[in-house]
Amino acid sequence: MALIQCEHVALGYGKQVLVQGLDLEVTRGDYLCIVGDNGVGKSTFLRTLLGLQPLLAGQITLGEGLTQKDLGYLPQQTQVQRDFPATVEEIVSSGFGSAMGWRPFLSRGERNRVEENLQRMGIAHLAKRSYRTLSGGQQQRVRLARALCAADTLLLLDEPVAGLDPEGTAEMYDVIHALNQEGMTIVMVSHDMDGVRTHATHILRMAQQPQVFSKGEEGMEG
Repeated sequence: MALIQCEHVALGYGKQVLVQGLDLEVTRGDYLCIVGDNGVGKSTFLRTLLGLQPLLAGQITLGEGLTQKDLGYLPQQTQVQRDFPATVEEIVSSGFGSAMGWRPFLSRGERNRVEENLQRMGIAHLAKRSYRTLSGGQQQRVRLARALCAADTLLLLDEPVAGLDPEGTAEMYDVIHALNQEGMTIVMVSHDMDGVRTHATHILRMAQQPQVFSKGEEGMEG
């Protein structure tokens, strides 16, 4: 069964329709990249998957027992977030916020998972550092570790390499590729077509009439 099934989906705000007739299936292990011009509904699609934005029409179904709380999400980062006064460990731990409810402290299992994700992202040595002192690439690794605290199966990434220098971009792609190779399903918004063509198994070209391409098809190379 597909992890995400979209049938005749329309996206937008109020009476403004950005996308219509979207049919899409995302299965376990896919690396789907979403491309398109600014303002065509790429980020809106991620927010709709998360339940933060209502559907205008159609149906989205999560399979294999997934719920919206099981989706790891890396939104675009604002300047205020870049300067957030917290330690790396505190930022990553906040990924369990929705699961904690009224509990004031992380469970032992959650603490272990924070440590595992810090190690996984290669930032365990930065755990006590202030987040605001880190480079852009390091901050993205911290935010990705935070998203992994919510996700075992699927990550939604909104322009994860935006604003990074070439070295940071290459490192972030390596990290995401490694996660995908480990079995994590990736749904990523990107404007970097070179990176998209290198890593994606599928491309969703977002537009009012969206198109989906698989690796090797002509649309993957355009």
